[in-house]
Amino acid sequence: MTESAAEPKDVGTGRDEQPRVPLFKAVWNPRMLICVFIGFSSGAPFWYVYSLIPYWLRTNDVSLISIGSLAILQLPFSWKFLVAPLLDRYAVSSFGRRRTWMLASQTTLTLLIAGMGFFNPKQEIWGIAYLYFFVVCGAALQDIAIDAYRRELLPDNELGLGSAFHVNAYRYSSLAVFSLPVILSAYIDWRLVHIVAALCMLPGLLLTLTVKEPGIHGSPPKTLREAVILPFKEFLFERRGGLRKALYVLAFMLLYKFGDTLATALITPFYVDMGFGPWEIGLVSKGVSLTSAGVGIFAGGLIMYRIGINKSLWMFGAVQFLSILGLAFLATQGNNIWVLVGAVTFEYLGVGLGTSALVAFMARQTNLRFTATQLALFTSLMALPRSLTGVITGFMVQVLGLGWSLFFLFCAVTAIPGLMLLPKIAPWNEKEDSV
Repeated sequence: MTESAAEPKDVGTGRDEQPRVPLFKAVWNPRMLICVFIGFSSGAPFWYVYSLIPYWLRTNDVSLISIGSLAILQLPFSWKFLVAPLLDRYAVSSFGRRRTWMLASQTTLTLLIAGMGFFNPKQEIWGIAYLYFFVVCGAALQDIAIDAYRRELLPDNELGLGSAFHVNAYRYSSLAVFSLPVILSAYIDWRLVHIVAALCMLPGLLLTLTVKEPGIHGSPPKTLREAVILPFKEFLFERRGGLRKALYVLAFMLLYKFGDTLATALITPFYVDMGFGPWEIGLVSKGVSLTSAGVGIFAGGLIMYRIGINKSLWMFGAVQFLSILGLAFLATQGNNIWVLVGAVTFEYLGVGLGTSALVAFMARQTNLRFTATQLALFTSLMALPRSLTGVITGFMVQVLGLGWSLFFLFCAVTAIPGLMLLPKIAPWNEKEDSV
């Protein structure tokens, strides 16, 4: 896309569309395999810092206060858009804009994760904290580069499908980076456990060395100042609908999944309050939730390939709304294992469908000249509710005394504003440029 000299556009993608092929061929093409590898590579360091490090520290008798304090060091995940202009502007020419930063971050992460096990949790917690922060920074940089690479790799009519493969691989990487190391920790030294976790970065690293850089669309920013200013100027002022439409889009990204994010923020304490035991929570709720979300994400990608992103946002938003009501029903039934299975299956199916649609929608909203910066802004906004909901949920259930049933009904109500924005940003019958 050339810089907006002509009439404003609805979205600034500028990507030529690939011919539509049968669904089977769309699924079995190299671009989907690449999405799987980079999704796994993106998820690995997240689950490492989010799940494995706390488990390692707690099994070595580190205090909950120290472990909880590490959460503040995850802030780079929420501020990716501040450094993203660097990734749009600078690169090693032989690798390209995206592969330069993918290679640098993946190499760094491999070394940092492998080195973590050489620290003693009881005696060197500050050293672990510093290294933890650098792992988060490396993971955030990798996310920016990978998100931009995926957007530039996929033609518009494959955004939903490719995003589904990516998000599923991201989620299931937790099995390799958390579940497997936890099991191995019972048999081998923790230094080797961290090395095993570090090896999970190798598939993405090898992929980066072998794939080609996506083509450059339009002229990239020539200066750092352009890389900072132009992405926001283009999104806010140079598209059809101008600032008003841009604000609607940003509000939608913030609100579309707010209801189910709020509903699942304290889902494990809810299970405990309902009287479910460790076996039911561990095997039924967690196993069912991971499987249902995975099915929802993949089904969402297939559906979007068939009917487009706009209609999918409407349909999946309705499922999200109804699935929250399933949790409200569970709260009225108490300790009923079959209601638990049904409610959790429905809830996380909605989570998966909604996630796949929102990720595809955000990708469609980016201008390929400024992919890293704009996608970093959008994903940071999408992650914001996750940072806010923990305080809100505990206050409402415990301090205000709403109880779980009324709380989930409130969560369902908070899902409505996002759905009300759909006619403005994704009309049902609008012909989509991207599909």
